[in-house]
Amino acid sequence: MIKDTIAAIATAGGPIGIIRLSGARAAEAVDAVFQPAAGGRLSEQPANRLAYGQVCLNGGAPLDCCYAVHMDAPHTNTGEDMAEIQCHGSPAVLLEIMNALYRLGVRQAQAGEFTKRAFVNGKLDLSAAEAVNDLIASRTAEAAQNAAAQMMGAVGERIREVREELLDMVAHFHAVIDYPDEDIDPFLFENAQEVIHRAATTLYRLAESYERGRILHEGVPCVILGRPNTGKSTLLNTLLGRDRAIVTDMPGTTRDVIEETVRLGPVLLRVSDTAGIRNTLDPVEKEGIDRALRTASSASIILAVFDSSQPLNDDDLMVMARAAGRTSIAVVNKCDLPNAADLERIRQQFHSVIEISAKTGEGVEALTGLIPHLLGLDTAAFDGEVITNARQAAALARAASRCEEALFGAQSGMTYDAVIMDAEGAIAALGEITGQNVTDDIVEKVFDNFCVGK
Repeated sequence: MIKDTIAAIATAGGPIGIIRLSGARAAEAVDAVFQPAAGGRLSEQPANRLAYGQVCLNGGAPLDCCYAVHMDAPHTNTGEDMAEIQCHGSPAVLLEIMNALYRLGVRQAQAGEFTKRAFVNGKLDLSAAEAVNDLIASRTAEAAQNAAAQMMGAVGERIREVREELLDMVAHFHAVIDYPDEDIDPFLFENAQEVIHRAATTLYRLAESYERGRILHEGVPCVILGRPNTGKSTLLNTLLGRDRAIVTDMPGTTRDVIEETVRLGPVLLRVSDTAGIRNTLDPVEKEGIDRALRTASSASIILAVFDSSQPLNDDDLMVMARAAGRTSIAVVNKCDLPNAADLERIRQQFHSVIEISAKTGEGVEALTGLIPHLLGLDTAAFDGEVITNARQAAALARAASRCEEALFGAQSGMTYDAVIMDAEGAIAALGEITGQNVTDDIVEKVFDNFCVGK
């Protein structure tokens, strides 16, 4: 049992500052620094009710006028007694209150310790705890929606359903083996195969959602690639809705990689504008082109930009070669001008071709709608069953693989013991996701990624 009481500033710099406490002495500690305006002590007032009053340290003059509240275990986030002081956000005021709490024996909370205590006290499983951090880090409404659903147990509940069904199957097998004289229904491979097949189907579906989840959580690296003066920088500015890159008629203006973030529906696109691709003897421009090609090699999607008002040349063919075999869109720019490019050849090289005018905005909406579609996120449901966590995805893949091995064993006439051993391996891997079968090192690593105060 955790016995010490912890405290931390739970807010970033701003007009309001909140200090959270958790532990058996939370209300007692606040009583020592906070005086309710109505008299008495905070701990004597009803739980979960804000009290207005003053912070007075060491019996001195009031330091701040603020609110405080205490909450009784087990009906709190951590499962322990908790309290909060909600004061003005002055760093000096917050520091003085924290120092007073330290003198009372309250300890500074470690990173993620409030959520860790919630996990230890059974208020949420490990997958839900990890979702708390994902929610804090979310940069789109869809990412927040998915994380919130996971925080409320969407992944954990699905994992528990699969795990319980496998456990029931394994327990039935052991009961038949260990108690042959008891009146227990026989263990049938046909029934076991149904259970294992259902489990494998669910687990593979969850594991395969990780690629979409990674995109949802981290964003998509996207590079704008093309020869000079095709309108790459104008396209970046159009996507951003503001002037970020310098636009001139002079070739080679863009020398370095410019990266910006653009939201397209559920997709956070990390767009890199790059130097125009061409053969050049200028060492500075050549370095910019090398950087452009390196950026393109690691991008998830390439926007290959062509100038429809000019015939294709060797530099355009170089761009085509770089985009070949990659997730890419041919962006045929300057459709507001008379066409001179070989559009048929471009269509032969690219599955997706969009004609736009980055200058007038024509066709840009079609382009921004196509990108989520190519990434499989245009119709995705973000109901918490899109996995965004690499640790969970790896455990799901292991569990699904063990189920597949168990199913193969059952279908190919392997012994019951061998099949059950694989099923037990799947159960163990699933326990890693929810925290039922996980080492202390993994738990520590999970919560080390949190901020202090959460």
